Amino acid sequence: MRVGIGYDSHRFAEGHGVLLGGVMIPAPVRCTGHSDADAVCHAITDALLGGAGLGDIGEMFPDSAAANAGRDSIEMLALAVARVRASGWAPAQVDVTVIAETPRLGPHRPAIRERLAAALGIDASEVMVKGKTNEGMGWIGRGEGLACIAVATLTPSRRT
Repeated sequence: MRVGIGYDSHRFAEGHGVLLGGVMIPAPVRCTGHSDADAVCHAITDALLGGAGLGDIGEMFPDSAAANAGRDSIEMLALAVARVRASGWAPAQVDVTVIAETPRLGPHRPAIRERLAAALGIDASEVMVKGKTNEGMGWIGRGEGLACIAVATLTPSRRT
């Protein structure tokens, strides 16, 4: 078994929703970034790649590549899962914490879990998504953006 940890953060800008785990959550802000700025997917992608010893999201999807501008992060996650599986590992479980003052995740958690599970090729019961505030402290507390931390457990997918 292996474990990987991922982190991502994005600034807010004016907008009409925040994309998290492939689900658009209504909000007066949006996340900014080179791809579609889905911090949940980015953190999970890093956790998977790191756990499998395959680098990180920036190596696989560099922001210097025009093809990655505005790219769908669920697609990026699925491609990372394929690379992880090809290396002999498979996602078994993922746990994600979103740290943000807004938006609230509660009503959207089941949809996020289902969307992530489909990309990961695991059951939604193996995907946990939690939302925490930063209690008004720091850049997150001031509503300037959000951060995500992800842990992925990997098991061997074949004998090597």
